[in-house]
Amino acid sequence: MDYVIFGAQGFALGAYMALRELYPRRKVRCFIVTEMLNNAPVLGGIPVREIDEFASGLSIEDKHNIEVMIATSENIQLEIEETLENYGFPYYKRLDFDRWNELMKLYYVKIGKYLPLKVLPAGFHEPFVRIYMARSAKDRALKSSVTLPEYVFPVHAGSALCSMKLAPLVDNVGENISLKNGNYCELTVLYWAWKNKLLKRGADDYVDRQYYGLAHYRRFFDFGEDDLLRLVDNDVDVVLPYPLPYEPDIHAHHKRYLKEDDWSAVIQALREIHPTDAADFEEVLQQQYIYNYNIILAKKSVLRDYCEWLFPILERTEELSVPRGSERSDRYIGYTAETLETLYFTKYSDRLNVVHAGCKILI
Repeated sequence: MDYVIFGAQGFALGAYMALRELYPRRKVRCFIVTEMLNNAPVLGGIPVREIDEFASGLSIEDKHNIEVMIATSENIQLEIEETLENYGFPYYKRLDFDRWNELMKLYYVKIGKYLPLKVLPAGFHEPFVRIYMARSAKDRALKSSVTLPEYVFPVHAGSALCSMKLAPLVDNVGENISLKNGNYCELTVLYWAWKNKLLKRGADDYVDRQYYGLAHYRRFFDFGEDDLLRLVDNDVDVVLPYPLPYEPDIHAHHKRYLKEDDWSAVIQALREIHPTDAADFEEVLQQQYIYNYNIILAKKSVLRDYCEWLFPILERTEELSVPRGSERSDRYIGYTAETLETLYFTKYSDRLNVVHAGCKILI
């Protein structure tokens, strides 16, 4: 039986690369999509085809010898199933986020990159963990109720722009940039945490070894029962989501959200503030893997250092942007920070113990 992957973005490409590495006997014929639109004609060396064109060249017997893996966001998978049935494909399977996380864990272990947290031995020391979850007035209601772990604290992101209070904590108290939420997205919560939580130091280094992080209303780490016990005894500095691959590189991926002028502003900001990082940033734009979502968990001292590096670059980028950041509200700073996060933790991975975990993405 041949295999076909429905989807043609990072989620689908990651699945294909994992299947190719882990199960080389499985032949994946192509990616299929509803419409080509901005999708590349070739991905991972195999074609991307519209389902109408692909299905029209197959007999009923051919369709019965194909299994379709649905590798898209879970919120559209039911609709895709109906589409496949209408085109006569009886065999299909959803690749939900739990299965994708497991697949990527096995893949990254096999290729020896992006070490998964789950392969480390569980220890005995309970860490102090506090993850701030950004909530927004623009969040759609979830289809099902979710019980948050006790270490996750919802924070109203952009609370200065909203008359309602969406969470017990808000990002417009103390030193903050809550009014910039239209560009900074979840990063207004990270800024609030940096200025009001991470700068407080203890009498010894125990406080700096506590773990703080950022998550989203719909996206947060999918930690299992023993995963937190892996942090302290393995001296983990940072946990990041499994990176997503894009072709030909992450620069091409982000062209959907950012203009060349935006990248020029980022590079100029780096040249002024961290000149040694500017050339590295241009190299990072040409690599395939990116840390999406701005989700992170790190030792307090590590996250503080990252924020002290990140936010001055973003502030200067706003000043250099055309139009300036104060004249727009298109989330571009949030997208920019994903690539800067990739730069920072790629460049400094030799002095940090960086591990990775899957994300739970709610619908």
